[in-house]
Amino acid sequence: MMNWAEVDTYAKRWIMEAGMSIRESFTHSLQISSKSEPNDLVTNIDKETEQFFARNIREQFPSHRILGEEGFGDKLQSLNGVVWIIDPIDGTMNFIHQRRNFAISIGVYKDGVGHLGYIYDVVQDELYFAEKGKGAFLNDVQLPNLQQKKVEEAILNINATWLIRNKRMDPKILIPLANTVRGTRSFGSAAIEMAYIASGRLDCYITMRLSPWDFAAGKVIVEEVGGIVTDLGGNPLNLMGVNPVFVSKPGLHQEILERFLLKNTHS
Repeated sequence: MMNWAEVDTYAKRWIMEAGMSIRESFTHSLQISSKSEPNDLVTNIDKETEQFFARNIREQFPSHRILGEEGFGDKLQSLNGVVWIIDPIDGTMNFIHQRRNFAISIGVYKDGVGHLGYIYDVVQDELYFAEKGKGAFLNDVQLPNLQQKKVEEAILNINATWLIRNKRMDPKILIPLANTVRGTRSFGSAAIEMAYIASGRLDCYITMRLSPWDFAAGKVIVEEVGGIVTDLGGNPLNLMGVNPVFVSKPGLHQEILERFLLKNTHS
């Protein structure tokens, strides 16, 4: 039988250690390079942090597998067994330019089901975490279940990229929603944005392209407080691929789907 308490203890310990190392890196020069395109950035700290987690996981839990953004995990064809889904620094551009608004993001899944989720805002020293069926917490204070909210009162988190001409979605679909909500925000880190929904700081989040390591931890945390995480059609996310993602409070999720996303997509 899986000892999730043991996994949780080690995960939190390693996250705190990694966070301390990242903060210490602020005084050193970064080695910055690009991956898929010029603005898809990675630093030596991203790589070193993922290596740190991979090394510790393999030593302590040799049967567990790893899906990591920077390629230091395993070559996975499925999520069978226990899999750690890791983004060592979610929000690398913010890390490079702002030294804030980035997070360590780790989801621990078993046979494709999320059991543990951790989002650590390194600069603010805020650890959001959840265990399936046991609620979500912010620095050991339990987060209350999310309450329903009307679209007109909601704060929508969306990157302005999707409200102008782009390669992935007709902005005419999202502009009416942006015009209806109370306000919009963008923090540049999917992990932090999902954590903010779980803690009530934001109400909904829409983006066109996230990989599993971007949302794996947030999905566990948001769902533990009653939030809903789907694609833009209301369907389950593909945990092995890239997805458009829609995260929202209950009630609000269905209202946005019916009034804006599905209506406009099918017209």
